[in-house]
Amino acid sequence: MKKSLLILTGHSKGLGKATLDQYLKKPGFQVIAISRTNLENSAENLTQLDLDLSELDVLENNLRTIFPQEDFEEVVLINNAGWIGEIKPIGELHPAELRKQINLNLLAPMYLTNAFIKAYKTTAGKKVVCNISSGAASRPVSGWGGYCSTKAALAMFTMVAAKESSSPNFKFYSLAPGVVDTDMQQNIREASKEDFPELDKFQKYKSNGDLSKAQDVAAKIEFMLSHVEKFPEVIQDVRNFEVA
Repeated sequence: MKKSLLILTGHSKGLGKATLDQYLKKPGFQVIAISRTNLENSAENLTQLDLDLSELDVLENNLRTIFPQEDFEEVVLINNAGWIGEIKPIGELHPAELRKQINLNLLAPMYLTNAFIKAYKTTAGKKVVCNISSGAASRPVSGWGGYCSTKAALAMFTMVAAKESSSPNFKFYSLAPGVVDTDMQQNIREASKEDFPELDKFQKYKSNGDLSKAQDVAAKIEFMLSHVEKFPEVIQDVRNFEVA
């Protein structure tokens, strides 16, 4: 049986960790997982790369090692790594923090998507790119100027990649995962009301038990990417479908 490959960023915690666990259970899948921190996981089908994706020079120098040239039945890239950044109104954002956020949320997945297409455009088999987006890509949120903007730009980049592709073997998705119970949500709840007017709403998501479990969202991501024929549109939201 031919092997399949997942390349996953931001695998050390939250949704990335749940997605990693989901794919390590899939028969025939090898996983290359990229994060600043490696996990204590000795799975034979896991290769971990400790890279800070906000350091673009380092990422560029490692691109060739991330995309192995083998005869895979399926290759999947999930750009999951992301950062909410400073939760402050525009006019009070720090340039260095903005630069780091743009590098991690936008430029790193652009680099990786570009390299993925280059590496596998002439190979046979199924090829899928899933860029983890947000509802904030299409809704302005006060205090999230950098986050909304980077996610919106990444969604457009994904749509352009899909429009350019002439191969039926390639699929591209910009996927909103919903409101997931992760460290990012905790960071959001710790923002000040002055900087983040929607603070009460996000605090109630937690107190009311309205946050999705990372494991449930990961299962939906794996289901969608395994059944691309059921999901023809580039823009997707896990809240709009169930695992059959």
